[in-house]
Amino acid sequence: MVPIARLGWNCRPARCRTPPACWKPMACLSSASLTASWCLLRRLPAWRCCWWSDHMTLPWQQPVSDSYWQASDVATSVFPVLQDTVSADVVVIGAGYAGLSTALHLAREGRSVVVLEAGDIGHGGAGRNNGMVIPALTRAFPDDLRRHYGDVRGERMARFVAGSAAFTFDLIRELGIECEAVQQGWIQPAHSPGRARQAVQRARQWQALGASVSELDAAGVQALSGATEYFGGWIAHDGGHVHPLKLVRGLAAAAQAAGAQIYVQSAALKVEAALPGWQVRTAKGAVQAQRVVVTTDAYADGLFPALQHSVVPVQFYQLATSVLPESVRAQVLPGQVAISDTRGDMHFARPTVDGRLVSGGVLAVPAAWRPRLESRIRARLARVFPHLGLDWRFEHGWFGHVGITLDFLPHLHELAPGVVALTGFNGRGVALAVAAGKMLAEAAQGRSSDDLDIPRTQPKAIPLHGVVRKVATLELLRYRWRDRKEV
Repeated sequence: MVPIARLGWNCRPARCRTPPACWKPMACLSSASLTASWCLLRRLPAWRCCWWSDHMTLPWQQPVSDSYWQASDVATSVFPVLQDTVSADVVVIGAGYAGLSTALHLAREGRSVVVLEAGDIGHGGAGRNNGMVIPALTRAFPDDLRRHYGDVRGERMARFVAGSAAFTFDLIRELGIECEAVQQGWIQPAHSPGRARQAVQRARQWQALGASVSELDAAGVQALSGATEYFGGWIAHDGGHVHPLKLVRGLAAAAQAAGAQIYVQSAALKVEAALPGWQVRTAKGAVQAQRVVVTTDAYADGLFPALQHSVVPVQFYQLATSVLPESVRAQVLPGQVAISDTRGDMHFARPTVDGRLVSGGVLAVPAAWRPRLESRIRARLARVFPHLGLDWRFEHGWFGHVGITLDFLPHLHELAPGVVALTGFNGRGVALAVAAGKMLAEAAQGRSSDDLDIPRTQPKAIPLHGVVRKVATLELLRYRWRDRKEV
C-alpha cells in the first residue's frame, strides 16, 4: 500500500483553512484543496450522512425526479429487455448520445450492432442535462490542446471539437429528429475584465481554425442575451440548444431503423474474452461480439474498474422556470442563444421553445438541495437578467451526473484488444458525444489510433478515487472564492 505522504497529501488541519492561491486550467485537483474539502466535510456532521448516502445508489437507479424534459415529452420509446443470447459485430454498452450515435454509424456501414442500456432510454445523463449544444471544451482551448498532445494531434482534436455542434445539428436535420433544435449560437460571457481579455484570445484561437466564432464586447453580450453584468465574451455561432430527452429518443429510433438492436433494463454485468471476440453478460442474456464499445461516462459502474476510477461523477442540478411573460422573453435571451459564463461556479441559462428558462448548477453538499438551489439560482438570475422581474417561479427541478476528468478533457481508452471506451465529457456532452459516435464507429472497425480525432490512451485511475468522489463538489467553495477575487 502506498503511504498517503508519498501521494503528496497533507492532512494537517491548519492548512485546511486557506484556499489554494492559484488554479491552472489543465491541472488536476490539488491535494491541498481536496484535503481542505475533506476537513470541511468532517465539520458538517449534520449533513455527512446525507452526503454519503446520496452516492450509495447506482446512478442509473436514481429517480429523474420532477424533470421538465420528462414532463414535456409524453412520447415513450418501447424497447425489449435482452432475454437470450445474441451475436453481433459490435456491442455498445450505454445508450446515451455517444452510444446511440456509434450504433447508428455502425449500422449505416452495414455492421450488426447491439446496444445495452442499464435503465431506459434517456434515464441517464442524456435525458437529464441542460441541452446546450456547445462546440468547445470546458477548460481547454486550441493552444492548450497543442501543448498537451503536440501540434498535429492537438490541432486535430481542436478541429473535431470546433465542428461538433455543426455535426450534431446537421445530423438532427438529416434524421428529421423533432427535438426543439435551435441553432442561434452559444455565448461564453466574461465575468471580469481579465476574463474578457482572455475571451478575445480564445475566440481568436478558434477563428484561426476556421470556426464560426466572433468576439463580443459588453454591449454585444447584452444585445444578444439581455445579461447586463458581463464585460465581454465570445459567441460560437454553430452552437445552440435542444430538448435533450427528445434528442436521445430520436437517436434511438434512428439507430433502430438503421438496423441496430437496442435493449433496455439490460445492464452489462460481466465482459469476458470469448474467441474470436467478447461475451457481454446481462441478468437474463448475453451478447457475443467481436468488439465492445463502452460509452457510460459518469454512469460507469464496476464493469471496468480502471475506467470507473478515471472519472469523477459530479451531481449537477437543473431548474426550469414557469413560462415567462412575452414582455420578459423579449428582453431575456431575446436572440434564443444559450449562455454559460467564465466563472468556476458557472452561471448558465438557456430558453425553451415554450418560453421558460432552464438553469442550475452544482451544490457543495446535496442535503435539502431543492430549496437551497432555488434560492441561489433565483438570486443569480435576477442579478444576471435585471429585466426578468418577479412574475415567475420554478416549476421543475431534477439532477443527474456529469463525468469529470482531472484534466477536464475527454478520453478515448483502449481497455483491452477490441474494447474501446470514451469518457469525460465534462459537461459538454451533447455536441461532443453525438459527434464522437462517428469516431467510435471507426475505432470499432479497427481504424488506426493515428487516424482518430481523439488520441487513444490507457485509463489512469485517480488515486483515492472514493475519497475524491465524495469531496469533489466541495471544490465549488474554492471556485466561488476565486470568482470573487478575479479582476
